Amino acid sequence: MTVDDPIADMLTRIRNALARRAEEVVLPSSKLKAEIARVLHEEGYIAAFAVEPGESYPLLRIKLKYLREGTRTWRPAIRGLRRVSRTSRRVYAGVRELPRPRQGLGIAIVSTSQGVMTDREARRRGLGGEVICEVW
Repeated sequence: MTVDDPIADMLTRIRNALARRAEEVVLPSSKLKAEIARVLHEEGYIAAFAVEPGESYPLLRIKLKYLREGTRTWRPAIRGLRRVSRTSRRVYAGVRELPRPRQGLGIAIVSTSQGVMTDREARRRGLGGEVICEVW
């Protein structure tokens, strides 16, 4: 199966796994997907991730994170994911135009000339770039 937008496919797989309370998601890996997973792990949205060899292509295994809410209920650490820049419409932002998802309670993942990072890190370094997605 060919996918037109592999990043949107990754976000949809994570969203679907969270909806069914799965422990982990396995998907085809790429350097950009691994970097997005790294940022999500550093920000505390996922528990762990690993790139593993597959039969014909490497696989990205993401262990999802759930937080205790009340005495018996658990909620996902990720409340929402939204793809911003798409293959048909790229979204670039300068350092002053970088979004602040949920008034700063979420993160925007940005691809800059110095790598993939959060909007806060890009703002701190004075960088703009392609806004890949928003997570809250």
